[in-house]
Amino acid sequence: MLSRILCTIGSVITIGFGGWHFFVPKAYKWYSYMDENATELVVAVRAINVFFSLSLVLIGLSNIIFAYFIKDSKQGYIVLMAMSSVLWLVRVIMQIVYPQGSINPSLQYGMLASFIITFLLFTLSFIFAL
Repeated sequence: MLSRILCTIGSVITIGFGGWHFFVPKAYKWYSYMDENATELVVAVRAINVFFSLSLVLIGLSNIIFAYFIKDSKQGYIVLMAMSSVLWLVRVIMQIVYPQGSINPSLQYGMLASFIITFLLFTLSFIFAL
């Protein structure tokens, strides 16, 4: 039961992060930094962002579906928790090595803290599911 609760919290964060990222290019005016003649670059950035955002939403939803609705696949759930743990561990490492939000230290370290918390939620869920 505790594994499911931790999974749900981590998954909601993952879905929220993915959903938020759909709006990041417009909110932060990504395309204003690109040459308007670089149409292929704009299309590529848009495609990568949509793919990334949708992937996070689908991973979060898959975690929840396996946690609550697919009772006969404990191994599948464990694999998803391991995958989500690795995904967020990489995000933690990236934030340490190449920090985002460095203009504002509270943003930079707030992001790092949220990534660490999400990583721990999935890692603990993985451990408890074993």
